Amino acid sequence: MTPTKIHLHKVSRQLELAFDDGLTAILSAEFLRVHSPSAEVRGHTPAQAQLVHGKQMVAINALQPVGQYAIKIVFDDGHDTGLYTWQYLHDLAEHQPQYWAEYQDRLAQAGKTREPPPDLFKPA
Repeated sequence: MTPTKIHLHKVSRQLELAFDDGLTAILSAEFLRVHSPSAEVRGHTPAQAQLVHGKQMVAINALQPVGQYAIKIVFDDGHDTGLYTWQYLHDLAEHQPQYWAEYQDRLAQAGKTREPPPDLFKPA
């Protein structure tokens, strides 16, 4: 499950992936951000996992290779922890519809939204 293609589409805020087993996917920056493998998001146990919300407009600033097994994604909201291993990216690509539906359900149950909070510091 090694990527044969990783292409960041900055304007559409999507990451295009192709793997050596033939799986291809386009994952949004929002999907990747809310499913970050970082301890900040996933916690150290399932009970510590955080529901990330308000990231509909998040973008990816950079992709940084980590050895031959992962990438680090730098998001424009400052989040840059967590390593997206090839195996984890493959899992996200393979189960994207299921994971997205589960995320939407968790948002609804928590009364949260994908929309970013209003900018409280807009110039007058």
